[in-house]
Amino acid sequence: MRKRFSDLDQTWPAGLGRRLGAMIYDGLILMAIWMLLGFVAVAVNDGEANTSPLFHSLLFVATFAFFAFFWMRGGMTLGMQAWRLRVQTPDGLSLTLPQCLMRFIAAGISFAALGLGYWWILFDGERRGWSDLASQSRVVVVPKPDKKKG
Repeated sequence: MRKRFSDLDQTWPAGLGRRLGAMIYDGLILMAIWMLLGFVAVAVNDGEANTSPLFHSLLFVATFAFFAFFWMRGGMTLGMQAWRLRVQTPDGLSLTLPQCLMRFIAAGISFAALGLGYWWILFDGERRGWSDLASQSRVVVVPKPDKKKG
């Protein structure tokens, strides 16, 4: 079931700086996940490092699963939560699995092209990068939660 976000009038397109901040946070979390998977792989292989295609495929799938889980669930990875970012459709819905896959692949291509897909945000009128365009989504800044005084 897709989630419909309610605060659409209070959001605005995210800029490159916030996105890079969230990417750094998520990158640190992913490195921890990869290290854990590496430790498990070494333990399973009797102390030998494993650089097989199967292990690399596992890392790829784990990375995609990390992003897809958060994007589909609430539109925010842990890094995005820290920077108050959310990925959503233009209609304010959470992403579908095919949209997550397109976004993930386009983000990889953007990164591999020396970040050109992210620099695109600076020139697009709606601050969209290649991954936003490919997945028909957008990244928005969400407002700070109201602190109710008791």
